[in-house]
Amino acid sequence: MLAQALLAAGAGEQEEAELALCTLAAVGRVLSGRICWSGGHSGCRKAISVARQGEAVSDTGLSWSARLAGIWGRAESTVTKIVLVVVFALGLVAQFVKPVGDALQDKVYLGGALLTAVGYVLYSEVQRLNAVHTTHQETEQSLAATVRRLEDELQRLNQVLRPRVTPAALRTEIRQAVEAGGEVHLAAMSFTGETFVNPVKSMLYNLSRDPARSVHVRVLVPDFTKEIDVPGQVGAGGRICDAPEFREHLRRMVVEHELRLKAHIRRMAARGQGTLTVEFRVLHVSPLRKLYFINTGVAYEGLYDKLDLRPDPDCAAAPGPDTAEGDLLDILGGSRLDRWSLDNGEQDRKNLARCREFFETLWQGARELTPTTPPPTRPDVS
Repeated sequence: MLAQALLAAGAGEQEEAELALCTLAAVGRVLSGRICWSGGHSGCRKAISVARQGEAVSDTGLSWSARLAGIWGRAESTVTKIVLVVVFALGLVAQFVKPVGDALQDKVYLGGALLTAVGYVLYSEVQRLNAVHTTHQETEQSLAATVRRLEDELQRLNQVLRPRVTPAALRTEIRQAVEAGGEVHLAAMSFTGETFVNPVKSMLYNLSRDPARSVHVRVLVPDFTKEIDVPGQVGAGGRICDAPEFREHLRRMVVEHELRLKAHIRRMAARGQGTLTVEFRVLHVSPLRKLYFINTGVAYEGLYDKLDLRPDPDCAAAPGPDTAEGDLLDILGGSRLDRWSLDNGEQDRKNLARCREFFETLWQGARELTPTTPPPTRPDVS
């Protein structure tokens, strides 16, 4: 194309105009991927005719435009480099070879055509990069959506298939956390705290020496200094009411657990096992739910979902008119717990946050345990 322009530098105006028009048409068709090179003006007309028939379907089932687009996609880089090299070489020749420079001096349209070709190449490259970036973003979004769907499905299957753990797993994890050293936060909300306190006491007694260890224990239990129906007593006609003697027995159990746990404070300090803080709080509520926390990343959750109806030993020792119906209604916890962890997916994190918020709300509204609280008086049971 450029060689033809040089040879036609001294020809007539009509031939130059025709050559320039052919050059513009050829460059445009080449860059759009719709032309094959041919010689002369008749070659340009033939290429344009072929491009106009590009929508025709070949024998292989692909349109001519698709085939030519594929060929151009493979040859685009080479053609672009050749065009740029030719433009560069032409500029150097025109600078030092006077006849060539004079011939190209007034060819403004030819220079504009070449500049347009370069601009089109740059525009196509930018479009290609934008398309790649858009495709990459769409792929990332699609993958993220797929991951979320898989995670939700996994959590749903976990809810259906996950085996509930036993209190033994809770004790094992508490022991591992305490033995690991550092700062450990343990918390529990339960009936009397017995299931939680007894294994913790045993672990603290057998700890290795670690002055840097710091263990913080919080326990929330029902306020057994106030009347409560469950646990309680079954009175006349099957009515459930408060059982003061049994409630006092539970209160003393809680106080004993607190005192025995606090006894480890001085012992741990003396043995260089670390420091220990213990805080018990009480809240006027029926114990229907149990929660256990190990630091901020693990929670165990269970229910007191069993009722135990048994004879009241106080009524058996001192028979009265309601002795036949003086059975105690106690509550028992199930032998299985749900374990929620920050490392087990989004649903576990939501459950852990729910349990933590529930516990902290009740903890803030509770009051400190008062070991010297006098036992309550027993109301009449009828």
